This record gives sequence, structure tokens and C-alpha cells, in this order.
Amino acid sequence: MRAHPSHSTAVAASKLKLSSPFKSRFLQTPFPTPPNSHRPFFTLSTLSHPLTVRCFTWDDILKFIRHRGKDDDGGDEGSKGLSGYFERVADCNRNVEKVREFVPFVVEEKIVGYVHYGFADILREYRDVFLFAQGGTSNDGPLGRHVTLQPTLGTYQDRTSAVGDVIRSLGEDVIPGVRNELYPVTASFGSQVFFSLERAAAPHFGIKAYGVHMNGYVAMNEEQSLWVGKRSQMKQTFPGMLDHLVAGGLPHGIPCGENMIKECEEEAGIPNHIAKRAKPVGAISYMDIDGRRFKRDVLFCYDLKLPVDFVPYNQDGEVDSFRLIPMLDVAKIVGETRFFKPNCSLVIIDFLFRHGYIQPEDAGYLKLLQSLRSGDCS
Repeated sequence: MRAHPSHSTAVAASKLKLSSPFKSRFLQTPFPTPPNSHRPFFTLSTLSHPLTVRCFTWDDILKFIRHRGKDDDGGDEGSKGLSGYFERVADCNRNVEKVREFVPFVVEEKIVGYVHYGFADILREYRDVFLFAQGGTSNDGPLGRHVTLQPTLGTYQDRTSAVGDVIRSLGEDVIPGVRNELYPVTASFGSQVFFSLERAAAPHFGIKAYGVHMNGYVAMNEEQSLWVGKRSQMKQTFPGMLDHLVAGGLPHGIPCGENMIKECEEEAGIPNHIAKRAKPVGAISYMDIDGRRFKRDVLFCYDLKLPVDFVPYNQDGEVDSFRLIPMLDVAKIVGETRFFKPNCSLVIIDFLFRHGYIQPEDAGYLKLLQSLRSGDCS
């Protein structure tokens, strides 16, 4: 990975040391120390391997950046190449060989998801809602063995209500973390929505889930810096990990741009007149199998260049604090640690490509670029 072509002089001089604007913003705003944070789950002597941590603070991140700056002074800058980024992609695309343990979930002869054999057995208790085609008969058509809905559930409302009743009946033991937030069930983005499904149940039914992620960055002294959030310790998923300034799932009935503006206000206090400047720049996708859960996610990526004097503040309680971090330091964090929520790393890697930090001369350039859309990006 190389310095941004337009920033090479400033970056070469800084050698990843903290610039004064970054240092002042990094150290401002008290951060509530999580329980047991005085016993971090890593040591700097393990930096030859990606850091896997359960609890860390901003001080730990600052320590890592300073340590890496010293290593770079020693001349090993770029020695890892793109290998750390490939590892972050792999973190979001686990166990893909186990896809054979899943059967298609079909609505109106369209594959809208995939259900694990074990979860399908649980659903057999609800035969008034689900129908199980065994395959091998003319009635099953070309889809073979699959799970579908009873034909009596012929409308959007009927399907949403019936499947919702099943989710509530299964309870937290089977589908934990119910949020009462509905995701559209569709074969592809923008196509017919057959019904809506509780967000927490999406990976259990293997439906495609869509979201928006925004890189909120600042250009200072010819150097780009990224606003980074630290998730609340109270979050049900990935508590305490680093996150984008703004990110969220795409619920049913809300366009991407409108959802982005809403999330900007809720998550970072970005006023509408600034949020409307966010530019859609593409999408990344991945598919991840974890036991009976099959995540098939597509994330729409946005960039927003923020005013230098802008300081975000969270309004929905999902973020503990924010820090502004030089982009090359963010790149090091992504490539050499697992501080970031896994899918955030993919969106940041995409940013590094588009802004010239990763260049065609880097070994593995095209392979890494292609891997950012390892899932069904449709």
C-alpha cells in the first residue's frame, strides 16, 4: 500500500506519526472506560499477527499507532503488503464451503434466501406457514429440495404476519436480538418485495440484507483523516468495536439516500444540508456462514467530505465516542488488527482503492479488488 499520490510529501514526512490536528481531536472528549479495560486482551509484542481483541480503549489504539510509527521508522513500511486486507475480507466470508448444508428458501418460484437443514427441521413445527419440497418430483419443478410458504399466504401482509408470528414463537433462544425492525425479502435489490422479515431473523433465513455505510472524512494540510466511532458497550452486536461515522441497515420502504440522511442525524448529528452532500460511490458484498446463520449482505458505500471544524455527536446512544484518525493510520489499523467491526473493514478498503492508497503496483491488487464483492451483489 502506498501513500495517497497527492499526499506523498506530507505523509512521507509524517511516517504515520500523529499530526497535531489529529492528536488534539484524538485526545479531546472524555471516553467512558469499559469494565476491565485496565487488562487489555493483547500486547504490542503480538503485532506480527492480526490483533484479535475483546475489549480495548482509545488509549490502546493510540498505543498501537505510535508503536507502528516506530516500526515504520525502522524501515519495514509496506512489508506486509495487502495480506492484512485479504484477511479482513476472509473474516467476512467464512465457511463458504458449508453452503451445501443449506436449502433454498423460495417464494413465488424465486430464491429469496437459504435455510440450514437444522433450522428447517425447527420450522417443520409450523406447517401452516411453511411447505417443504423434498425434490425429485415433477411438482417440485427445477428448484429441487427447498423451503417455501404455504400457497394460502398469498399477499405481502399475510406472509409478513405469519412469519412474524413464527419468529415471536421461536423466541430469543432460537433467534436472539429481536429489534422489531423489518427487512424486505426480495430476490434482488429493487425487485418485488414478497414480505418483510424481522432483522434479527435475516441470517436464519439467509435473505439478502442491504445497508448503507459512509466514510466521513476531512482533508487537512493535504492529508485525509477519517472520523471513526467506537460502538457502545451496550450494543447487542460487536460492542465496543470501531465503526464508521454513519452506518445502518436498510429497512423496508426507505430509499438508500433518505436512509443515509436519517442515519447521519441520528448517529453523528450531521445536519441535513451537510448530509445531502454524501456521494454514493458503489457497493461491497460478502457471504458469511456461522452455524445455521447465512449472512448475504450488500452494503452501499458513501463518501462525505466534512468541514474541518465539524465534530460529530451521537444522538441514539449506539456510539460511545468519535475520533478523527489520519487515513494512513486507519489503513494500518484495518490491515493489522481486528479493532473494526468486520464489514467496516471492507468499506474502508474500498475507500483506500478509490482514493489511491492502494495502487495497481501492489501485488494482489485486482484479486483484492474483486474480493470486495465476494457475495451476490444484486
